[in-house]
Amino acid sequence: MPHATTSATPLLRTRAIGAGHLRAFLAVARHLNFRAAADELAVTQSAVSRQIQSLEDEVGIPLFLRHSRAVELTGAGAQLLHAAQPALESIDATVRQIRQTAGRKSVAITTWASFAAMWLIPRLEAFQRTHPDIDIRIDTGDAVVDLETTDVDLAIRYSQMPATSSQAAQPLFGEELVLVASPSLLKAGPALRTPADAAHYTLIETGDVHRMPQLEWLSWQRWFAANGCDQLQPPRWLYFNYAHQIVQAALAGQGLAIARLPLVADALAAGELMEVLPAHRLASPLSYWLLQGPRSGVRPEVQAFCQWLIAEAEKTSARMTAARNT
Repeated sequence: MPHATTSATPLLRTRAIGAGHLRAFLAVARHLNFRAAADELAVTQSAVSRQIQSLEDEVGIPLFLRHSRAVELTGAGAQLLHAAQPALESIDATVRQIRQTAGRKSVAITTWASFAAMWLIPRLEAFQRTHPDIDIRIDTGDAVVDLETTDVDLAIRYSQMPATSSQAAQPLFGEELVLVASPSLLKAGPALRTPADAAHYTLIETGDVHRMPQLEWLSWQRWFAANGCDQLQPPRWLYFNYAHQIVQAALAGQGLAIARLPLVADALAAGELMEVLPAHRLASPLSYWLLQGPRSGVRPEVQAFCQWLIAEAEKTSARMTAARNT
């Protein structure tokens, strides 16, 4: 014979609940009143009551405590509200965006944050002036996006020759690594005639320089070693996570930085930064690449953006050459 308490043990429900009653739940949770919730949803009070009862049946536990003039969330109801409210808000926002962009021409680009901030975004206004009917979406992040399985049209990557399948890889430009500083810092600081003199300044570096192989190319340790003075230490270090933060600190006169020439060519040309010890540049094995998604190339707006991007890359290559010959 089974134990006497077995029949009283509630069965654990495993089926996912339907989402149809969640709007009624959120309305009641907002107002803590069935009538006010019904007015918001433009349905009858009894309809709201039935939806909440059905939801509670599906969840398997009461979500509200009913009082004579109002209702009160139970602990379970508060948990569900915490999860359901942001989820439905996100869905509603996405639906609004889909409706607003339906039928519009758009191009989606994925790249990393520093390239977007330092190179791509400052140039976008020129493209928008000549193509005002094309919307642009830029997604930034360190994760590599698969262009074959997402709705992203283009990727700009920083690597050696990228592995591709059906994606076409177009080289934009290579790079060199240069030492840069603000004119005000160089004017106020000690003379910089040899690589060893750099150790008299605060040195700016990425905080996770040894986390990825491509970041080690940007390290001061490598630069000092290449110039025969790897035992030197500066008076202080200043660390940041992103290349654009490093350059911003250099612009603010906070120290010397090793920068990627394509990303600072404009600042050098404008005199906002000055190159230090140009004879001691370091070559980099990495380049900047444009990749197209397999289904994107046939769209005229994507073709227009690629043509513009390649033209802008040619300008950057020309500035790099000019800076190299200065």
